[in-house]
Amino acid sequence: MGLKELRKRAGLTQVKLARETGIARTIISSYETGRRDARNMTLENALKLSRALRCHPSDLMDGYPD
Repeated sequence: MGLKELRKRAGLTQVKLARETGIARTIISSYETGRRDARNMTLENALKLSRALRCHPSDLMDGYPD
């Protein structure tokens, strides 16, 4: 399960996730679409996303690219 699936499972839009994490929505979108390699995201972003989505940081990379 990749970032997009985790976000949807949490019932969050990209905008809501961006607000919760402080990560720009455009960056979240880029990770989800593969324009940015999620495996190279900063540790800070991985931790923010995993906290907001209640998952392990490595779960963000599963199924990459979606």
